[in-house]
Amino acid sequence: MSANPVAKPVTTTDPRAAKPDLPFYDGPGAISGGRWLVVVAACAVSFAQLTLLPIPGGDTVSQWVHSILFPLIPLLALAWAAPRGWTRLFRTVRLRQIAQMFGFALLSLSVSLGAAMALSSVIGANPNPAARLLADASAGERVLFLLGTIPQLLGEELITILPMLALLSVLVRRLHWNRTTALAVAWTATAVIFGLLHLPTYGWNVLQCLVFIALARVFLTLAYVVTRNLWVSTGTHILNDWAMFSVGMAIPAFL
Repeated sequence: MSANPVAKPVTTTDPRAAKPDLPFYDGPGAISGGRWLVVVAACAVSFAQLTLLPIPGGDTVSQWVHSILFPLIPLLALAWAAPRGWTRLFRTVRLRQIAQMFGFALLSLSVSLGAAMALSSVIGANPNPAARLLADASAGERVLFLLGTIPQLLGEELITILPMLALLSVLVRRLHWNRTTALAVAWTATAVIFGLLHLPTYGWNVLQCLVFIALARVFLTLAYVVTRNLWVSTGTHILNDWAMFSVGMAIPAFL
């Protein structure tokens, strides 16, 4: 009687079979602590230039220059800190990723709307000034503004996700925390910081920024954590904000 053949392990080269881990925080390609400081400092500088860097040439030129510098500064710092692997933050975008953008945007908008309906009477809600400006703008001005938000929102993703990965690296590599706990803490902390960065936009309403904006940020970050693709979280953010701006533009038509 012949012996049963030894079963061989099944292997696959399908890139969808195994999702890569979050980049830069641990293992091969991890960014060192000193280099993380530079990356996080670049995120702070990129945010500060939005209001502190004077740009001559009028509002339109100023908006575009600030919007382009916003993602460019942290990307340059990341390319310096991880010269051989900085593009790991981004992955291919196909139809599946586009569908994910719409799905996560719908989830974020649904949760934000639910929270606003339940708590706005208690917390109060100041409108985004951009919505009023768009309501009074011409069609061309609206198109230019919305196009300018694309690099702006990519910048917002970078100044959230990169500090989250930096904090995750500290908690896992330096403090030897459990990865799941460390990710939850880093995720929550950067969502809170993101909310607080919006204080000037929303009339320094702390509760609005901590509840509504930070909550929306949790789901925007979810898009990145699930897909490991900053293009997906950026697309989600664009769809989310454009939907809210569209409501702000449409409301005056019914008043």
